[in-house]
Amino acid sequence: MKKYDVIVIGGGPSGLMASIAAAEHGAAVLLLDKGNKLGRKLAISGGGRCNVTNRMEIQDLIAHIPGNGRFMHSPFSVFNNENIIEFFEGLGIQLKEEDRGRMFPVNDKATTVVETLLRRVRELGVDIRTNTTVNTINYSEEAVAEVVLYSGEEISTSAVIVATGGKSVPHTGSTGDGYPWAEKAGHTITELYPTEVPITSNEPFIRQKTLQGLSLRDIELTVFNPKGKKIKTHDGDMIFTHFGISGPAALRCSQYVVKALKKSQTKTVKMEVDLFPAVSEEALFQQVLSKVKAEPKKALKNILKGFAQERFLLFVYDQLDLDSQTQASTISHDELRSLVKMCKHFEIEVNGTLSIEKAFVTGGGISIKEIEPKTMHSKKKKGLFFCGEVLDIHGYTGGYNITVAFSTGYTAGKSAAEQFAHS
Repeated sequence: MKKYDVIVIGGGPSGLMASIAAAEHGAAVLLLDKGNKLGRKLAISGGGRCNVTNRMEIQDLIAHIPGNGRFMHSPFSVFNNENIIEFFEGLGIQLKEEDRGRMFPVNDKATTVVETLLRRVRELGVDIRTNTTVNTINYSEEAVAEVVLYSGEEISTSAVIVATGGKSVPHTGSTGDGYPWAEKAGHTITELYPTEVPITSNEPFIRQKTLQGLSLRDIELTVFNPKGKKIKTHDGDMIFTHFGISGPAALRCSQYVVKALKKSQTKTVKMEVDLFPAVSEEALFQQVLSKVKAEPKKALKNILKGFAQERFLLFVYDQLDLDSQTQASTISHDELRSLVKMCKHFEIEVNGTLSIEKAFVTGGGISIKEIEPKTMHSKKKKGLFFCGEVLDIHGYTGGYNITVAFSTGYTAGKSAAEQFAHS
């Protein structure tokens, strides 16, 4: 039977990149995946367009990885976002930059990215076995010994790279398989929780679906602790759903909702939407007032047409008991101020998020304190490496998690091959 220097478990972004890096550095590599197709999560990422990385300064990049981002300084020194861009362009995928530094293939097809990675894996002579489930990893006193498959087959090796992902988007194969193997080697798994996940609310207007489907653009969304202190604010777009709120700004706030509820042990926490983050409350009031003064005889509804989304304004009128057909000049300054206040401080009591399976990203995982950041090597067992979402590292959506996956994957693959070369 063929002897492999490196066995990579998991054919997602980090596993594919680890296989490529290990093979490029001269190792004989076997890639195992329990699914029938490699790169399934990659194929649906970025809405099927695959946001391969984010082009920004390393400091900014790390600021967008709220879950242990500082750990990434070392892997980024080996393989960073600019290296990822060069890597794909070198394989013939043209990339383009979109808002907030997000990098996409010019043809907007995630499948191209997956196919190109697979082609590179095959060119390098990596053996691929799909529909192959790993049961466990066996260790000697201090090192990796073999990988045991569910079929009972044992494959001995001196290096294993675990790239099995977290527990989010389980239909792509990430069902938390790697955690028990890490624990068996003596690693700590920090508590798992959903991040980048839609937020739930029991507010009457959510339950009654009053605003369901309404999108708000360029807003600011803030999470407060029970004492009314701001925990986190994110800007961007959001959407009201039948269970709460979603969209980029809500996803980014979600982990802070999870943590605030846990920390305070309350049933709900307050969030606030600011529809006009660039304008102060007073300036907004003056804007509304000047509209009223310009056309005092018009109905309030007509004067404020286009001021904010009509469905939102109708809801606000209803909440404030304002008759939107009333002549604008008859509405008091206090009532106008209340209206403006609701647009600047629209409150939502939220009670949690959807489950970890419905999240885009898993928070928590293998403790990074037990990993050597320059190599992704386990501090517990020789020849054991980890990369990607199985680790306790998570970023916001927008190409950050995939950047972590590619960077840690490449670093693990290179280090595993070099370890073999030096042994």
